[in-house]
Amino acid sequence: MIVNVENPILEVHDLTVTYSRKPVLWGVDMTLPKGSLVGVIGPNGAGKSTLIKAIMGLIPLSSGWVELFGSPLDDVRKKVSYVPQKESVDWDFPASVRDVVVMGRYAKVGLFKRPRKADYEAADYAIAQVKMTEFANRQISQLSGGQQQRVFLARALAQNADLYFMDEPFAGVDAATEKAIIGILKQMSAQGKTVIVVHHDLQTVTKYFDWVVQLNTRLVASGPVEEVFTQELLQETYGGKLTILSDVGNLLRKQGFPTRDVT
Repeated sequence: MIVNVENPILEVHDLTVTYSRKPVLWGVDMTLPKGSLVGVIGPNGAGKSTLIKAIMGLIPLSSGWVELFGSPLDDVRKKVSYVPQKESVDWDFPASVRDVVVMGRYAKVGLFKRPRKADYEAADYAIAQVKMTEFANRQISQLSGGQQQRVFLARALAQNADLYFMDEPFAGVDAATEKAIIGILKQMSAQGKTVIVVHHDLQTVTKYFDWVVQLNTRLVASGPVEEVFTQELLQETYGGKLTILSDVGNLLRKQGFPTRDVT
């Protein structure tokens, strides 16, 4: 089930990505609405992170095209922020929390220009939003996994973008950090910003997101959570993982979502 929207903030058409001639994503077509908090879900190897990287122009497309705000990425890059997986960053790099967060301002300042007072103030405000002020001068290598993820989020907030891509922001964080992060993401969505999150925990999908994209190499579903986060579409997305589906089915029934026994 694919729900299309008018005047989408993101439009993907026939997007295909291959690694060594093997399709990782195949013929993805979808549109996403402005101001939505979007969860991208699917089994391991489904192409979730690949989709984000392809949209961001970080990996080549075998076919298809992407538009953001009705334009190619290069024309609107300053409006877009990307938070990669924590494991993809060199956390031994000698930089403080404040240094890393100020980097989020480079899209506005310019890569080879010095940040201004206003940029440091924006960074400090973002650090305060994620409750990391007392760690502002600490080296990033000395932070816990949850603290590192908060720094990533602060850097994205400092950029003050309109569209955010976040690859597994809840991975390796404690419950308090996850609660804090989702609270901030919901505030961003309420302010009209669009946040697209690669997510693994099916139990929290209905609590966290208002739009869901379900992938398994191809696009299975994309639409409002109450329309597409169904047991039938989960079956199609995850295949034979019936233990997970049974648990989610019970959750859906408790929350009043329509379900059907999957056998």
